[in-house]
Amino acid sequence: MGMLLFLIILIVAWQGLYWLGVDVLELFKSYSVPSPVGVGKCFVQLMEDGNLLLATGNSLLRGIVGYLIAVALGALLGLLIHYFAYLQKNLKPVVLGIQTLPSVCWVPFSILWFGLSTQAILFVVVMGAAFSIAISIDNAIKNVPPIYTRAALTMGAGKWQMYRYVILPACLPELISGLKQGWSFAWRALMAGEVMTTSIGLGQTLIMGRDLADINQVMLVMIIIVLVGIFIDKCIFSVVEHRVLKKRGLNI
Repeated sequence: MGMLLFLIILIVAWQGLYWLGVDVLELFKSYSVPSPVGVGKCFVQLMEDGNLLLATGNSLLRGIVGYLIAVALGALLGLLIHYFAYLQKNLKPVVLGIQTLPSVCWVPFSILWFGLSTQAILFVVVMGAAFSIAISIDNAIKNVPPIYTRAALTMGAGKWQMYRYVILPACLPELISGLKQGWSFAWRALMAGEVMTTSIGLGQTLIMGRDLADINQVMLVMIIIVLVGIFIDKCIFSVVEHRVLKKRGLNI
């Protein structure tokens, strides 16, 4: 209830500022500033012709597929970095450096290699998230208290038992946080990939709004991108994280 009231207040304040700046003081042109009413009309229009649902569905599907590929590759890379001292010393700094690259830097490569296709978008998503996930997995395993593994070895735990019953449960909370961060990187990388291609999606819909000088459509797509990100976080990652922490007595 409190959140709903806050959103109502936010929308009313937004509309009030639009009215004051555009209609009263005439500080801005109506086509350069979005308004709640304009965004609402654009939402109804795009929903009626089905473009918004199609774009959201396509983007969400690409984001999930790209993220799963990034998790698989990132997990493999993270494990290799952690368990091989040579890679830990020489490859990890390179991975850390690549992680800082904006996702849009991979777009020229993706277009040259895959053309204006879905594969090009997925490539940008994977490159935008995999390195972050690799670093998160390495750090999660590294931060397991050594006393846990020593105690397990003392009790005669084998290598597989060590991973299954000690290391994985101990690093799981931090691992989930790393995977959640990886999703945020993947979702942002997806938008960077879609705005550079012609495939139907939220990024392409945003660019279409720009080309049509429709600031309300641009704002609507930005809101949808934020809402989808919040939905995934609250319905998947936060639920899993809460259960893991509650199971360990770290959350109520």
